[in-house]
Amino acid sequence: MMMKHPLILKITAGGQPQSWLTVHQAAQHLVAGRVAWSFGDTGIILKGGFNKVGLQSSLGIPAILASKSDHARIAHSVPFTRQNLFARDRFTCMYCGNKPSERALTIDHIIPTSRGGRHSWMNTCACCFGCNQRKAALTPEEAGMALLSVPYVPNRYEYMYLRNRYVLTDQMDYLSKGFRNFVA
Repeated sequence: MMMKHPLILKITAGGQPQSWLTVHQAAQHLVAGRVAWSFGDTGIILKGGFNKVGLQSSLGIPAILASKSDHARIAHSVPFTRQNLFARDRFTCMYCGNKPSERALTIDHIIPTSRGGRHSWMNTCACCFGCNQRKAALTPEEAGMALLSVPYVPNRYEYMYLRNRYVLTDQMDYLSKGFRNFVA
């Protein structure tokens, strides 16, 4: 059985999270000279061929790579998709706290669309089928159902965290500096 490698965080030279790379994509960036700087440890060392004197080449893969290109394309807004919404809400029903299978999750419109509610980050949440049926076309207050978490629009740092289930310590330290504090 082959062990799965963690993903490598690619950032712009200015420090903005850009994308996740596989270990092999990261190696290609390193070898092609497209990395301005890097840091963090994955513990992954790729072994290459042997030279004339019998020494084997190796390449250490860092946890975070900064792209040399300042013209890196990054989306400034996080796409509002079903998968991203469920990831934001930790695949948890925001009314009862249950974690049904992803197939059993639905999108609930906090202010129902039939009453002028929009299909947006701030008006939707992950919801199990039972709670969605119970709430129907009512507001949470009318249905007597409190939200467990306040809806929010994830920023780029939060989005990158949501897109990878196995974030390494160095990557989490880097990304968490961009998380917003929701202290009231």
